[in-house]
Amino acid sequence: MDVTDYASDLEEARREAALDAHRAAQALHAGPSATHCEGCGEAIPEARRVVVPGVVRCVACQGYQERMAR
Repeated sequence: MDVTDYASDLEEARREAALDAHRAAQALHAGPSATHCEGCGEAIPEARRVVVPGVVRCVACQGYQERMAR
């Protein structure tokens, strides 16, 4: 196996791990979406509630939460 094959295999494994983590996170939030953000209290747009089942934060608060988790 050469370096290119190794890099390709590693990239594929990391992509699959990221997708698995994403699917697991979605499964946790499979319930009904909140109408108002638990972080700031602002209304969560209907389009976001449809696209992200179980959403509990607006885009801004979710982004902040993700940055703090790093």
